[in-house]
Amino acid sequence: MTRLLIVESPTKAKTIKKILGPAYTVVSSFGHVRDLPERKMGIDFANGFTPEYVVPSEKKEKVATLKAAAKNAKEIYLATDADREGEAIAWHIAEILHLKPEEVHRIAFHEITKHAIEEALKHPGKLAMDLVDAQQTRRILDRIVGYELSPFLWKKIRRGLSAGRVQSVAVRLIVERERERLAFKQEEYWSIDAIMKKDGKEFEAHLVEDHGKKLDKLDIKNEAMAKEIVDRLLSGPFAVKSVETKEMKKKAPTPLTTSSLQQEANNRLHFTAKETMALAQKLYETGRITYMRTDSFNLAEKFLGEAQVYLQSAFGKEYAKGTITYKTKSKGAQEAHEAIRPTDPASTPQSLQGELEAKQWKLYDLIWRRTLASQMPPAILQKIIVDVAGNDGVLRANGSSIQFDGFMKIYRGAKETFLPEMKKGEAVEAKEIIPNQHMTEPPARYSDATLVKTLEEYEIGRPSTYAPTIGTIIDRGYVERDENQKLYPTDTAMTVNDLLVKHFPDIVDFEFTAKMEKTLDTIAEGKEESAPALKAFYTPFHKNILEKTKEVSHEEVMPTKELGEDPKTKLQVFLRTGRFGPYLQLGEWSEEDRKAKINKPKSVSIPKNLSQESVTLEQAIALLSLPREVGVYEGAPITVQYGPYGAYMKSGKVNVTLPEPFDPLTIEKTEAERIFTEGAAYKKEHGGGAIQTFESDKKTISVKTGRFGPYVTDGKVNASIPEGTDPKTITKEEAEALLKAKKSYKRFKKTTEKTEAIKEE
Repeated sequence: MTRLLIVESPTKAKTIKKILGPAYTVVSSFGHVRDLPERKMGIDFANGFTPEYVVPSEKKEKVATLKAAAKNAKEIYLATDADREGEAIAWHIAEILHLKPEEVHRIAFHEITKHAIEEALKHPGKLAMDLVDAQQTRRILDRIVGYELSPFLWKKIRRGLSAGRVQSVAVRLIVERERERLAFKQEEYWSIDAIMKKDGKEFEAHLVEDHGKKLDKLDIKNEAMAKEIVDRLLSGPFAVKSVETKEMKKKAPTPLTTSSLQQEANNRLHFTAKETMALAQKLYETGRITYMRTDSFNLAEKFLGEAQVYLQSAFGKEYAKGTITYKTKSKGAQEAHEAIRPTDPASTPQSLQGELEAKQWKLYDLIWRRTLASQMPPAILQKIIVDVAGNDGVLRANGSSIQFDGFMKIYRGAKETFLPEMKKGEAVEAKEIIPNQHMTEPPARYSDATLVKTLEEYEIGRPSTYAPTIGTIIDRGYVERDENQKLYPTDTAMTVNDLLVKHFPDIVDFEFTAKMEKTLDTIAEGKEESAPALKAFYTPFHKNILEKTKEVSHEEVMPTKELGEDPKTKLQVFLRTGRFGPYLQLGEWSEEDRKAKINKPKSVSIPKNLSQESVTLEQAIALLSLPREVGVYEGAPITVQYGPYGAYMKSGKVNVTLPEPFDPLTIEKTEAERIFTEGAAYKKEHGGGAIQTFESDKKTISVKTGRFGPYVTDGKVNASIPEGTDPKTITKEEAEALLKAKKSYKRFKKTTEKTEAIKEE
């Protein structure tokens, strides 16, 4: 009989198996093995908010495997991640295996290395039930919000909408930022730059003072003002007014937490928060880095010593002046994890090139450099500020040089700017003085990095929640990304947010949400009971749901907006919201005509890229001019128009999607006919006819060809046929195997997404 070690991830299991060898059987639970039921609340409110847990159908096979492995095990070790979620997964496994408390050997480690795992096995503990209670409380809270608030949104707005504690606050931030942008009034301003010359060497300077007044950004308001200043400056000599030299120390950065990792990876590598966490998970599970969900700056003593040895050998004694410790600033810091770091400082990014997939390597490189930099001395910079005066103006030049690069040797190297040597009173030549026009910019949309930073500042969410929260609000259609990958709200988000702010202010209140996080922390610390905390939230929340369901009307939530009069028809143009979202309508529809279903006013859906809050009368009239004739196909006209699902072209009974970036209002005949002809030909060739069909287990399997190549389908699941395999000759057994593999993958993906969704809240 071997010892059984259970983890939650198959990759983690594979890595640990290599370390432990044949003495241990290492298996994965593939995340959670139990959860609240999908089709009902699953909470006994009358009995202390007791949750009802079930094994989802897609996990029954995995549970059977775990039970079989446990029967033959000498000892069972639960080695899931060392946080609330991991503790809860371990508890659920113990429950389904019917393990007694004395039979549970709970081990935890923050890195998957031989030393860490062997040390953990020497000192097994018991389940931390306070952490389990905190996770259960969070899960129950989110089930209450989801199951009670989402149906309210269905009744008042439309079906399919959802709400959650953290996601709704994130949406509110994005909505409010977008409204700041819509309300923004652009202003013109000018700056004045110069190319100066001293002893034959050129340097750049910019105007900072005029007529004895320090200039603010918007002081030079137009071209005339700028031209007057430039003409005056050009008319006379310049001399050095002052030279200031100062030495500056730039401290090394802190080690990485989950939040700062997501921000750095977004800013420097342009990875989304979700992408960063997926890559970090792989690096952790393969033993490259420590656990990636943490808000601690702590680094293990063993690592600190190894880091100093490496720094001294690689760069010299001046770069290894002793270990540096950092104090965690977060008030609500969770379990005492380490910061995110490489497991071995000597495993340089260069040594792993070729071993890691490209994006994994980039993230590892970032983590390695930031961590090692945190243990290096400050950089010493010399800053030089030279003010040059002439004709009632002062131009400033900035120079810098590195006296000692310190941590910048491996992380964020500084750019040096050298100035010619200058002394007070010396003459300086103005070679060129240039006025530059600027326009003020609206507040920037949130990026993943800035949204994570803001949520962290409000103490909303925890290390595990940021990436899933952003993913959830995108997946549920509340938020989209612009061409620069910045986040902006959909019209649905604005409508839902307004409804929640007005009628359920606590759900989207920053302080209230942060307070709930602190309550979960106190439960995790064993200082507060779960049931009273849940009751304190649920009682007023449920009462408010019942009251608002009666009080709030659909017209209140989805008001009609008059945009103005169409000059041609003299009819009013209205902005309305229907079951497919916002749309424009020309003229009213009388009750009599509505009942008789006649004389329906002309209407058109609003394009996805046009906000209902910013649409103008001119834009509305242009959209209402659709459908527009744009060509001919087989003797019949082609028209282009907008529908609930976007822009499309139509000729006879054939519809063809109009792809981005083509605009229905501007697309020309040649392009329209080409796109339509290609689309129609594709539909004729791949119009849904099956290449082969098989009867399998009371289902029909069809072999078809789609836009992305040949595939097999049983009507519910589609599986691509591998490249090089002829869809005409594929066998029934091969088709069944492809579908089975796809279903297995979908189950794994669903379980992973469910675990991430639970972590979100």
